[in-house]
Amino acid sequence: MSRIETEIAIVGGGLVGCMIACALRRRGRAVVVLERGLVGGQSSGVSFGSLRLQGQHATDLPLALRAHGLWLGIEAELGESVELEQHGHVHLGLTAAHLERLASNANQLDAVGLRPELLDRAEARRRWPFLGEAVQGASWSRHDATVNPRLVTPAFARAALRLGAVIRESAEVLGAEHANGRFTLRARAADGEDLVVVADSLVNAAGAWCGALAQNFGETIPVFAAGPAEIVTEPQPRFALPVMHVVDGSVLFRQTIRGNVIIGGHPRMSVDAESRQVRVPPEKIATNLARLVAIAPLMRGQHVIRTWSGIEGYIADMRPVLGPSATTPGLFHACAFSGHGLQVGPAVAEVLAELIVDGATETPIGAYAIGRFEAGAGRAGHALAEEFQEGVRVGPAHPVGPA
Repeated sequence: MSRIETEIAIVGGGLVGCMIACALRRRGRAVVVLERGLVGGQSSGVSFGSLRLQGQHATDLPLALRAHGLWLGIEAELGESVELEQHGHVHLGLTAAHLERLASNANQLDAVGLRPELLDRAEARRRWPFLGEAVQGASWSRHDATVNPRLVTPAFARAALRLGAVIRESAEVLGAEHANGRFTLRARAADGEDLVVVADSLVNAAGAWCGALAQNFGETIPVFAAGPAEIVTEPQPRFALPVMHVVDGSVLFRQTIRGNVIIGGHPRMSVDAESRQVRVPPEKIATNLARLVAIAPLMRGQHVIRTWSGIEGYIADMRPVLGPSATTPGLFHACAFSGHGLQVGPAVAEVLAELIVDGATETPIGAYAIGRFEAGAGRAGHALAEEFQEGVRVGPAHPVGPA
């Protein structure tokens, strides 16, 4: 059996966990990260890769804005490419209701001086001639960007190791307790080695599995699992620089540096968080490709070369759990990012480091406190049905209706 003593233990080696490790090491704190699989092996590696401010709720803008500023300097910080490109983000409207939503989203960003351009149908199709007849209007935010999610987490893991963090992959946490002001974690490695980590502080960055860790300390996180449907085509000459995204999330696509087109679209799918085996069913592929061709007819006939999904953690109000525990001093939650962990990751890392080292942060995070669940946080049913397919269990017992 191996025993490690440290200042801060982080459970979860996804993007957020590795970013927090870097932020804490830069502040001189000893850090151990425990990851059940491989770093970035779950939600961090299956993201669409969009870093967007457009469409963010007003409550979420302070965290998103802080993250966005950090993202723009991330490659200089890491000393390597994560394929960050800032070509903007186009929200598309296909109906009158969509156009109203574009205007509302524009007003949200207008309040912070980042109002996107609202474009009528003719102007949208003039700028992006590949758009089809279904598009009735658009809004374009030039500030938004993309990264390659498959590169980002490993890059931050390497940075954390260079800074002196300890990262143990294939180490599943089997138990956790708090006594005499310290945390004790029991873990088992894939080779059968038993591992004990003793720490002054503990960060719950366990993604879709964060609820199980929280239960050890008398806290309930009503997290549920769902998965995105991602599709990628063969490379082709580059025709689209911005991300194209129907405003209701029903279909979105972007073209990579190599020319491949990545396609996504809600509703998110039911997944098995226990087996961790997920796939995109053929009917979902057919539906999303049909939606794609309706807004971008030139994609008809392109060859799909791969599909994938993963397991993401969600909360019914579509906001993360971020901040200190309500029951246990020294415990901090940074989990269940509801599909937005990539976007806000850099700010989350700074916020957690500030809370742990300084005891406070100036970034407003009250909306993400774990105590909000006592007040019955939720979201309108029609919005949830837009986000998740029938069969996804939202919280412990409430199914979402047909999308």
